[in-house]
Amino acid sequence: MTRVYSADWVLPVGGPPIAGGGVAVEGDRIVAVAPAAELDGERCHEEGGVIVPGFVNAHSHLEYAVYAGFGDGLEFADWLRVHVERKRLLDWDATVAIARAGAAACVAGGMTTVADASFNGAAAVAADELGLRAIIHLEVFGDGAGELTTRFEPNRERIEGSLSSRVRLGVSPHSPATASAELYRASLALGLPVATHVAESAVEREWLVHGSGPWAAFGDLLPSPPGETGVRALARAGALSPAVSAVHCVHVDDEEIELLAAHDVAVVHCPRSNALLGCGIAPLARLRAAGLRVGLGTDSPASTPSFDVFEEMRAAILVARAGTASAGALSAADALRLATLGSAESLGLSGEIGSLEVGKRADLTVVSLLASPYLPWEDPVAAVVYGGTPERVSRTIVDGVVRYDRGGTQWHELRAKAAAARGRMLAPGSRR
Repeated sequence: MTRVYSADWVLPVGGPPIAGGGVAVEGDRIVAVAPAAELDGERCHEEGGVIVPGFVNAHSHLEYAVYAGFGDGLEFADWLRVHVERKRLLDWDATVAIARAGAAACVAGGMTTVADASFNGAAAVAADELGLRAIIHLEVFGDGAGELTTRFEPNRERIEGSLSSRVRLGVSPHSPATASAELYRASLALGLPVATHVAESAVEREWLVHGSGPWAAFGDLLPSPPGETGVRALARAGALSPAVSAVHCVHVDDEEIELLAAHDVAVVHCPRSNALLGCGIAPLARLRAAGLRVGLGTDSPASTPSFDVFEEMRAAILVARAGTASAGALSAADALRLATLGSAESLGLSGEIGSLEVGKRADLTVVSLLASPYLPWEDPVAAVVYGGTPERVSRTIVDGVVRYDRGGTQWHELRAKAAAARGRMLAPGSRR
């Protein structure tokens, strides 16, 4: 059976906007993208709406969905310590409950794919159950390849039943400060997608280069600092490749950008997290000018207020324009591409998702702009980027299956369990 999703506008991203457009879906594939009047099939129309490719969140932590506000205002190293301590208060069931809430928030917010950095694999269970497409990068830390045996393999075995063609396995050596060159090389040898936090903060750089600064307080838990920046250390270790997504890249110089580009490493831009933690502003214009594949990630409520891709797109525009004092630094169309096809490219998935094209996966998001200040229409791209919110997402479709329908999907019990897990982490005296 062919189903036609139509709206005032369809924004394919890979092509020009289509007024009165429609997307025809058969099974899990897109079979046509054209003016709706030209398409045959069962109709589902969104008056005052826009259809966009399903948003691709190139960096998330679903397992931190209820960590919002912990350590707010602390410098990076102290903030990190707070989160490590709070995480220790949870067991597997509580972490799964939190990850389910994170996955639900992503689906309800129009995301169809996440690339998640997962501490223990709970995100795989959540993505599988909530219908998300996902790459679950299991995190590893430490000084040697043995971490793959003691940590990665047990977590992989625990989530084996949640993995599929839709929920895939990856690995995440956490960062050059927390994972050794040997562990990076061993991780890449697995032949899996790799995600890693790189050049996120100035204090991380100070530790890596000089072995000093606030990170020195964790020195007994960390591999010996390499005496050079994270990007240079990874290059020396042979740990840069097209399989790698380098998340953040706030503190990178021109030579490091050239190294990333020379090895076709993808970069994931997380402007809200970088700003809220006081880490700085990533050099997005220089990264894009170097020809790097750049995607957009929300990170998590541990370091940003929400899994809100609309706010992330707007933040990307704001910091790009403020940082360059130029209104042309990043357009709404640029931001929409970062959150869809750009993110898909950064994950090596652009042949399947990220734009509305015949033959691609039927991953699409329907956004209502009714009651927004952007109707009547002038520029539908600007309307969805500036006027979109998770609350205005009408429908989220993954592989042709409706995974979220506004007004019909509630998840009350799921959210209550996640809130109970958060209650276990609150500081003594603050529990209500």
